[in-house]
Amino acid sequence: MINAAPASRPVHAPMDQFAVDGGELLVDGIKLSTLAARVGSTPFYAYSRALLRQRVAELRAALPRQIKLHYAMKANPMPAVVQFMAGLVDGIDVASAGELKVALDAGADPAEISFAGPGKRDPELRQSVASGVLVNVESMRELPVLARASQELGLPARVAIRVNPDFELKGSGMKMGGGPKQFGLDAELVPEALLFAAREGLAFEGFHLFAGSQNLRADSICEAQLKSYELALRLAEHARTPVKFLNLGGGFGIPYFPGETRLDLAPIGANLQAIVARAASELPEAGIVVELGRYLVGEAGLYVTRVVDRKISRGQVYLVCDGGLNHQLAASGNFGQVVRKNYPVGVFPVRGDAREPSMVVGPLCTPLDLLADRLALPEGQVGDLVVVFQSGAYGASSSPQAFLGHPPVVEVLV
Repeated sequence: MINAAPASRPVHAPMDQFAVDGGELLVDGIKLSTLAARVGSTPFYAYSRALLRQRVAELRAALPRQIKLHYAMKANPMPAVVQFMAGLVDGIDVASAGELKVALDAGADPAEISFAGPGKRDPELRQSVASGVLVNVESMRELPVLARASQELGLPARVAIRVNPDFELKGSGMKMGGGPKQFGLDAELVPEALLFAAREGLAFEGFHLFAGSQNLRADSICEAQLKSYELALRLAEHARTPVKFLNLGGGFGIPYFPGETRLDLAPIGANLQAIVARAASELPEAGIVVELGRYLVGEAGLYVTRVVDRKISRGQVYLVCDGGLNHQLAASGNFGQVVRKNYPVGVFPVRGDAREPSMVVGPLCTPLDLLADRLALPEGQVGDLVVVFQSGAYGASSSPQAFLGHPPVVEVLV
């Protein structure tokens, strides 16, 4: 456990993916203090190759072998991470021309790259056609742009229709489908889009459905996958060519907050096995994809910052660190939380069993710069290292690093 708390209060799931030896946290067998010296400065992010490889292996074992696994690199676009993941998964999902460049530079196969996201600019769509990647169409506006690019370049515009379904993923942290959304085409508009694609000679390949993200309820994920499959099956009746690609999205969550537990993959694997069995006769040419970001990389990452001051204000301990929300916005509670809750946080080295309610704050001139709020932590001293666990996803690239002019964060793949 990272923190001690009364039995009546929920605690964080144990962060046991990283071992502790003699009070020192180990990152792929390297002492955290040694790693900090190797990096040369704090703050920094560290991502574990061993844990990334382990997570992919666990998924491969739990899911049907026919399921393709794609990495949504928006979760962590560090080039070294993307290159490493490209060697483990079957494809990469990008959300901008900048991410497309990183994926191509990392050696990802263009045939297995998909480009999703609302508001794609005309040059981005043209780049996608030139690169030979699959575009997940999110509006009727994109279709004629892709058709023109295809004609001008003499290359087929590979397209899948991203569908905004008429249901939501229950229990998800962020709803990505259902009701009015900026994501995808409303399901009722898909027949019109398919007609246009056929008329203009676009290379239609299939559908992309993504109902929501950060879900820890296996039953909700299973329900969304089944509903997504059945919706795609109905929409396929309007297509002039067979469905070759069916992206059922992701939504797999990881435990961030007290009381949360890790996702059970077993029922999801069984559900997908049933879908694969149906698809063998109902959509026989379709490759079924599960697209994951946070679930693949989130638990493999740490944010590490150093205590530069220990102060007590009217009885409350403050550990003031050299990094904060400028590098780890999500842990501060300012990246989508309605009611702020603590991420799992640790102080190293651990010198004993005693714990004290601590406020972990960064160096910024705002009370929002808060990494832990009265969390029971080992007694921290100046020079100690504070670790924010579950930091492998939506960390450095999702944070306002230029805010107040502090140095940017370093990222390393261990």
